[in-house]
Amino acid sequence: MPAHTPSSTSSLSPYFHFDSTMKSDFKLSNLVGTVYRKGNVIFTADGTGLLTPVGNRVTYFDLINSKSFTFTYQHRKNIARIALNKQGTLLLSVDDDGRAILVNFVSRVVLHHFNFKGVVHDLQFSSDGHYFAVGVDRYVQIWKTPEFLEERQFAPFVRHRNYAGHYDDVVSVTWSNDSRFVISTSKDMTARIYSVHTEDKDASMTLTGHRDYVVRAFFDITQNIIYTLSKDGALFHWEYVTKEPESESESEDEKMDEDSDSDSDSAAPIKKAVAEPQSQWAIAEKHYLHLESVRVACATFHAASNLLVLGLTTGEFRLYELPSFNVLQQLTMGQNAVDTVAVNNSGEWLAFGSAHLGQLVVYEWQSESYILKQQGHFDSINALCYSPDGSRAVTASDDGKIKVWDLHSGFCLFTFSEHTAAVTAIEFAKKGQVLFSASQDGTVRAWDLIRFRNFRTFTAPHRVQFSCMAVDPSGEVVVAGTHDEFEIYVWSVQTGALLDSLAGHEGPISCLQFGHENSVLVSSSWDKTIRVWNIFSRSQQVEPIEVEHDVLAIAVRPDSQEVAVSTLNGNIVFYDVEDAKQTHNLDIRKDVFSGRHLDDRFELKNNARAKSFTTISYSFDGLSLIAGGNNNSICLYDIADEVLLKRFVVSENMTLEGTLTMLNSSKITDAGISIDAIDTQGEHVDLEKRIDTSLPGSTRGDPSARSVRPQVRVTSVRFSPTSSAFAAATTEGLLVYSTDTEVIFDPFDLDLDVTPQGVLESITEKNWVVALVMAFRLNEQNLLDRVVENVPLKDVKLVCTDLPSVYVNRLLEYLGEKVNRAQGSQHIEFNLTWVKATLESHGRYITLHKYECQPAIRMIQRFLARVAKDIVSVSKKSGYLSEYLLNAKNETANEDQEEAFEGFSGSDDDNEDDMEEDVDEDDEGEWEGGQPKGMSDRFTPDSDVEED
Repeated sequence: MPAHTPSSTSSLSPYFHFDSTMKSDFKLSNLVGTVYRKGNVIFTADGTGLLTPVGNRVTYFDLINSKSFTFTYQHRKNIARIALNKQGTLLLSVDDDGRAILVNFVSRVVLHHFNFKGVVHDLQFSSDGHYFAVGVDRYVQIWKTPEFLEERQFAPFVRHRNYAGHYDDVVSVTWSNDSRFVISTSKDMTARIYSVHTEDKDASMTLTGHRDYVVRAFFDITQNIIYTLSKDGALFHWEYVTKEPESESESEDEKMDEDSDSDSDSAAPIKKAVAEPQSQWAIAEKHYLHLESVRVACATFHAASNLLVLGLTTGEFRLYELPSFNVLQQLTMGQNAVDTVAVNNSGEWLAFGSAHLGQLVVYEWQSESYILKQQGHFDSINALCYSPDGSRAVTASDDGKIKVWDLHSGFCLFTFSEHTAAVTAIEFAKKGQVLFSASQDGTVRAWDLIRFRNFRTFTAPHRVQFSCMAVDPSGEVVVAGTHDEFEIYVWSVQTGALLDSLAGHEGPISCLQFGHENSVLVSSSWDKTIRVWNIFSRSQQVEPIEVEHDVLAIAVRPDSQEVAVSTLNGNIVFYDVEDAKQTHNLDIRKDVFSGRHLDDRFELKNNARAKSFTTISYSFDGLSLIAGGNNNSICLYDIADEVLLKRFVVSENMTLEGTLTMLNSSKITDAGISIDAIDTQGEHVDLEKRIDTSLPGSTRGDPSARSVRPQVRVTSVRFSPTSSAFAAATTEGLLVYSTDTEVIFDPFDLDLDVTPQGVLESITEKNWVVALVMAFRLNEQNLLDRVVENVPLKDVKLVCTDLPSVYVNRLLEYLGEKVNRAQGSQHIEFNLTWVKATLESHGRYITLHKYECQPAIRMIQRFLARVAKDIVSVSKKSGYLSEYLLNAKNETANEDQEEAFEGFSGSDDDNEDDMEEDVDEDDEGEWEGGQPKGMSDRFTPDSDVEED
């Protein structure tokens, strides 16, 4: 390998030297492309946020501000249940094995790990937040919510009660409104009421009568009515009735009354016990859905509005009004079962999740409109690309769909479904308004991202399956290659005509990529060569660059001076494009983590599978390289030093192949295979879930029915054009890693006495930052004005630097409103000093949160545009006036000097004294304070004019 010389990096264009030290502190910021897998979805306490499990992670959707983020922690397996306490501070998630993780929802910090040692079917926090109930196997457990005790010790997961009344698995648990009782439903076709406290233990009883699984049970708002719903669509209405004691003869009653008068007071309790009526739950009404071959999959109840929401196995959901059981609405969200349903506290929004297709819907039933309607890819993601401004990402999948994602919100903006086969490659044109895609259906399509339509389709002379594609930076030419033939097809975007076919490779074309700075096309083939083409030249004769092994991926440096090649033997080789010489070589076999599969008969150290990268990408500055492949690793390399900067683990989900370091020997059967690879559920799973509805012989198109476990892999990696993030298309979805993922912490959210008096005291003590933050918290205009105007001009920059980032947008909004007020022009320079200091101190934060700060920035821009003309005109007039005054002063000085020389007589000392007297008289009479006295009086009309 050639020795590294400093000239190899100095050949980079100066345009790419803006960030010589590439940051490696990337952290997971969001999971895009997958919105729901399995489990339950829940609303936050304010009803504006939605939490959904996505594999072994949890994603939060802000439905008001159109934002989303994914928690960084991971479970060992897919999440089965999640719960959030009513105060919105603690999030509890449990996976399929019963392992729980307790998270601080505000700061997103993991507090505790725990194992319930069983399969958790339901999990609910009480209304007062002191307890949470868990349905584990056939038991109902009540645990105390973790809190700080008087000894200031954190005591997590203290079990309060354990009930074992059911004979089969518990399906659901529901709390009463006063947090005193829990009602559970089970597969044994019963519902049971349990008391949390010992003094209420007499209220415990069993509700029977259903002929199928009891899906859910609910208390109404008064807690005098219970509704139980079974899987066959039967709804029982239970009421708490009082039965009078059996009446005796009238003579005996009279005799008892007479005896009671003569008895002592000790007989009174006996009489009361005899006369006390008996109370119990009884069925008042029965309602049936009358469903044929349709079952109830999930249900929820909003007690305040008596709204019952049902999700059926046919994809239909219904809304009923109780207790009359009138149908309010009846809609469908597809042909697959609705697996979970949730309602927010106001009862306006309903959330539905379907695991079969990964659908997530938030529906406002009163206006019959969708608040959120998202669906991930049906199959694995093949390719991804960033838009030129880095705000959007586009993914392509085996399902033939192309999805455009907004990285700020995490939502899918549009879906293109014109392709009839798997989409293998996607690329943006330079301006970002046109997207190109190649598919195995034999077409290359051009998409208009302004009108969201397919405006051009390119095809070959005969039917082939395109496997790779590249687009010229100017957007005038698109090229594509196939595995069927050894030629590269070139089309004109303007006319759609086939311009040329580049021949020269002796094997199927594997990769194509254009350089960013020029129209250099680099191609690789299975013939172990790469070729550099200049498609706009007259001659297409190129010399191949020989590579030792098969090429899996190529990447061209942004300045088009270097190309990186990933080979099958586990190396990444770098070549100079002009000299065709090798400049760097990375041996990545020890950097890749490829875990064991369940059917592996060898140890991990002897595993040679996937010890190479199938996708690589340069950073925007060309100094770093990101790489991924059919393994559990994403590696970031420094090219100049040929070192690994950081390795990211794609997933810790043990349900995926290739994530385990060692297999659990206790799960190995006598046949030598793992028990996890055997279906041990059998008849314990519902019949409709065991029926395979896929077409005979199909191996793709029904992820829930496939018999093989998915393998963790990375199909595509791309750096963002801003160099502050990169994305990876993986088995788990589209993982977005960013350098700005820290949670903004506001220290003033702690216990602090925020009052107007406190603001004034802080101003007196010159604690400007504290006073400003407290004024923002109080949100009073007069206090804000007082604080801002009291800050000394020399301390403005220091105050803006120390201001927490969470208040930057608030400060910009205040400054924007202040400068646009009628009196705002009185302190133009002072206000603009604040604006300048804020932009200098928090410019990076404003850039990363431009969607939030954009309205305030526009207000400031509007003010500057309005005042700029006036300032320019005033400055011109002042310039002309100052020039006139300076010329007048010079002429007067010259005339006085001439007169002095003309009247020169007598001794030199006398003449010098006369000149000094003349100059002193001129200075005292004409100039005061560095300007003409008359002009000073003219421009200060409010001042008194003093006469000599």
